[in-house]
Amino acid sequence: MKSIIYIRETGYFYGMITLTEENYLKALHRLSQTEEAITVKRIALLLDIKMPTVNSMVNNLAEKKFIKYEKYKAIELTEKGKKQALLILRKHRLTELFLKDVMGLGWEEVHDIAEQIEHLQSDLFFNRIDEMLGYPKFDPHGEPIPDANGKLPQYKAIALSNCQIGKKYKLSGVLNHDASFLTYLNSLGLSLGSAIEIMAIQEFDKSMAVQLNGKTKTVFSSTICQNLLVI
Repeated sequence: MKSIIYIRETGYFYGMITLTEENYLKALHRLSQTEEAITVKRIALLLDIKMPTVNSMVNNLAEKKFIKYEKYKAIELTEKGKKQALLILRKHRLTELFLKDVMGLGWEEVHDIAEQIEHLQSDLFFNRIDEMLGYPKFDPHGEPIPDANGKLPQYKAIALSNCQIGKKYKLSGVLNHDASFLTYLNSLGLSLGSAIEIMAIQEFDKSMAVQLNGKTKTVFSSTICQNLLVI
């Protein structure tokens, strides 16, 4: 394991990348999946950090070749930055699965713990977890786990909000990992693999009347539907 060289206000420093830089790279990867153009303002909003601080970090990441950035232009992850972000996600998602499958924690309990453990700089540690779990492809929330080379497995799920009336689907993932949201799903008996049948869609607000596991009938708001991934 690499030794910690020093600690500063922005986080632990491990060789060439800090804890804070890792968090920015994760945020940039997340935005790259949903935004046409990533801006300093959008990063500041996502991380709830002041613009001058974000500007400083963006320039720092550009110097280290993790991103491409010119003032007043969109920010892009470089190949180096993408791989680094995916390797951080690998550590996070493997940790979540270990906490759930080996330690018995609920899927609503694992995210915050994994946020801390993901910054450990030990390939040996995470590769061993990967081996112990049988080289899993997905985490407890249905998110794909990058392999040791930063490659993602195939992922074909769609949001429930894009699905059709009268069809049956299987819950394969959730985009919102907030404990309150997952606890709500628990209360409905929903977990990965649960069956969801769409009975009706309200034109006004796109809420859905659904039947869960062939039994429970309820109504999902459009926000809930956007955060449920199905196949």
